[in-house]
Amino acid sequence: MGKGRRIPNTYVILAAMIALCAIATWFVPGGQYVKGPDGSLSYEAVPAVPQTWQVFSALYHGFVKQAGIIVFILVVGGAFWLLNATGAVDAGIRRFIARVGRRDKLVLILLTVLFSLAGAVFGMSEETIPFIGIVVPLAVSMGYDAIMGMLVVYVASNVGFSSAFLNPFTVGIAQGMADLPLFSGMGYRIFCWAFLTTLMCIFVLLYARRSRRTPSPVLEETAEVSDLSENGAKAQSGRLTAQQQWILVVLALTVVGLIVGVTLWDWYLPEITGLFLGMGLLCGLIAGFSANRIAEELIAGAKDILSAALVVGFASGIIVILQDGKIVDSLLHSMQEGLDGTSPVASLSAMYGIQALINFIIPSATAKAAITIPIMAPFSDMVGVSRQAMVLAFQFGDGFTNMITPTSGVLIAALAMARIPYTQWVRWIWKGVLVLLGLGLLLLLPTVLLDIAGF
Repeated sequence: MGKGRRIPNTYVILAAMIALCAIATWFVPGGQYVKGPDGSLSYEAVPAVPQTWQVFSALYHGFVKQAGIIVFILVVGGAFWLLNATGAVDAGIRRFIARVGRRDKLVLILLTVLFSLAGAVFGMSEETIPFIGIVVPLAVSMGYDAIMGMLVVYVASNVGFSSAFLNPFTVGIAQGMADLPLFSGMGYRIFCWAFLTTLMCIFVLLYARRSRRTPSPVLEETAEVSDLSENGAKAQSGRLTAQQQWILVVLALTVVGLIVGVTLWDWYLPEITGLFLGMGLLCGLIAGFSANRIAEELIAGAKDILSAALVVGFASGIIVILQDGKIVDSLLHSMQEGLDGTSPVASLSAMYGIQALINFIIPSATAKAAITIPIMAPFSDMVGVSRQAMVLAFQFGDGFTNMITPTSGVLIAALAMARIPYTQWVRWIWKGVLVLLGLGLLLLLPTVLLDIAGF
């Protein structure tokens, strides 16, 4: 893409949206919903409040409004950075690849499930990029093409990301903004993940049968390389060190604690933030890091994810402008009238389509959640769609199109690592994206038509 057609920075897009919303307050009629004695909502016209210099103060109010989620993002980002700095997760995956690397069908299925699970539980996204460099050569050495490596790492993690049930960066943030119990409705999300991952495994096997060529003699070399630890030194014992094993145990216990906490004890942002921070600190101590090293890694992780946290504050400023300008309810009322008389299925389908389209402009899940969830949540109440179903529509709309949108830095970096031209990738993946979008719509229908726990 030439310099003259460069995609605008996310903050430029958000700043433009804030300015456009401020301009809209001068032309869009004001209105508000009023709750009656019986709890019903009625819409009434009120004077709009045109916004001018408030575009600057809106940023402050936006950050204050989402302070809890911003702190959550920074702390969790720092904790995972500290976890990754120990090298345990990377060494575990490398060891896994080395152990099963010569059983081609088995390794493909296990890698697919592994990376899909990572996307569903921890929101693995950028972290897939280094593993592309490991798995693509492994796939080629087993007689497959580079696309197979992308399939079992990048596509699998995106399938898990789309149907996530414990991902704090999508499910957690979206449910928090929708005033839902964090990680509620997990049962149906686990079903969606299992269903889509099973179909993914079937497709991997079908593609393996079609694309298999003669294995390369470099298989031994690839398996040897994939057994390297984070710093490049080969594990002398041929297995995970005791420290790395204990760190992985802590990670597993954290997942268990998260599930128990949110399902039995109604944990919310403070408790979950503390859980992940404790995990990071304990992993750092087990790895033998000094207090200074632990602090430096936490700061580095917070710095790395700072952009996502800032996006939440910036995007929240958009809602502040619309609310202070007294036009957000007018927009909701217009949307309601546009879908008046339509079924909840049609309304949910429309929200799903909107999320998928927005992803081509704003690929960041946190940014989309901050912009769309505060509007979609009350709108879903008006049209008879549960907020839980609305959040699931957000997940599907965001995740599936990540595999094709040219504004996704992760996709472009992964393709560069795999040495696959973007145009070639689009020609190969577009039908699959359409199939996934269709499956997403089918999985959304039961949330409206059936009585599902949590929905």
